[in-house]
Order: sequence, then C-alpha cells, then structure tokens
Amino acid sequence: MPNGSLSLPARLCLLAWDTTTNEVTGAAHLHHVVRAGALTELAQRGLLIDADSIATPVDMDSLTGDAVLDGLLELVRESRPHRWRTWVTLHARVTLDAVQAKLAADGYLQVTKKRVLGVFPTVEYGLHGTTVVEALREEARQVLEGPQPVTEIADRDAAVVTLAVAGRMSTLVPPKELGRHEERVAALTERSGAAAPGLRSVIREVRAGVVAAVSAPSVTTGG
Repeated sequence: MPNGSLSLPARLCLLAWDTTTNEVTGAAHLHHVVRAGALTELAQRGLLIDADSIATPVDMDSLTGDAVLDGLLELVRESRPHRWRTWVTLHARVTLDAVQAKLAADGYLQVTKKRVLGVFPTVEYGLHGTTVVEALREEARQVLEGPQPVTEIADRDAAVVTLAVAGRMSTLVPPKELGRHEERVAALTERSGAAAPGLRSVIREVRAGVVAAVSAPSVTTGG
C-alpha cells in the first residue's frame, strides 16, 4: 500500500474518512478498530505474544519508535493481564486520540480547536487532503476484490482489510456487500497471521473482538 511508513492503526484511521464529506464514518466504533490495528501490529512485530490467550509483552524494554504503538505497549505492561478481545475495547479511545494527534502532527489531518458551550476546550479533526486516503482505499479494495492471490499479499495489507471489514467500514465495503466477501476475508485473516506460529489465533481473536464490539454498541468496556 502507499505510505508504507504508516502504522496499521494510522491506516485504519485514515480509511474511515469519507473524502466527499470530510467526515469519519463509523465513528462510534472507530476506536475499537484502531486499537485492533495497534494490537495486530504489535503482535506481527513479535512485541506482544500470546500466553494462554493473554496478550503478553515479550519483554519490558522493547520499543517500536512509534509513539502510538509504544504507548499501547506501556499500557499493557503496566496493567493486569487481559485477553486479546478485552484489549480491543479497554481504554481504546486513548489509542485513537494518540493516532489522530500523530496524524495531525505528520500533516495528514488538520486540527480545529473549539470550546463546547463556550467553556470546555475540544479538538476536531479534518482531512488535510484526500490523495493519501483515496490511494489507501483503492489499494485496500484491490486487496479485497482484486485478482492477486492471498498468498502474495503482505500480511500488513491483509490485516488492514480484514480489520476494516470486521469494523463494517462502509468507506471500503457498503453494508449490503459484506456477505459476498466472506471467503476472501477469511483467507486474508489467515494471511495476516502467517508470519509466526500462533499468530493466526491472535489475529482471529483480535478480529472477533472488533466484530463483538461493533455488534454490541452498548458495551464499551472502558472504550
């Protein structure tokens, strides 16, 4: 995909933007999808491993150099043990806030500062430009619908698509078309975890956590 330096959570955050309205789609669950992207990237990098279904840091010192991913690593290290699905929702807005702030600092989003009721400061984000988002979306659609065999798709690209679909990201797939991609998405999910033994089960658990969060909007679990 273009802009390969973007992390998985950053890509997922940008993919949620509707470039025609300059608004985020699926905002109610974007924090869950973005958190799932961060968990997946840390697992793919081998910095979070599975220990009896618990997301476990491989050590207490490793860092990625990405403030968003390192922030999540620190949170996991300092918290009591939790299953992967729990981490999809637990304090998930912290990760989304960090991703949006980093995307703004890197020039992908623009910031508007406002005050609610004229008193409480708040920050709103908008796209700085549509080119990157449109390129990301076209590449994601090619991964989902294109002729390239799943075995030739990079695991990071496969993960972006499988999590976007799990989060019902309508900017990628209209709701009425979700059913026709089930077989391809299942294969992409497996591809996302192909790099290491045990990683596939982690990816499936993280994806299942997104599906559960989206299907049960009243359950936010600290998100």
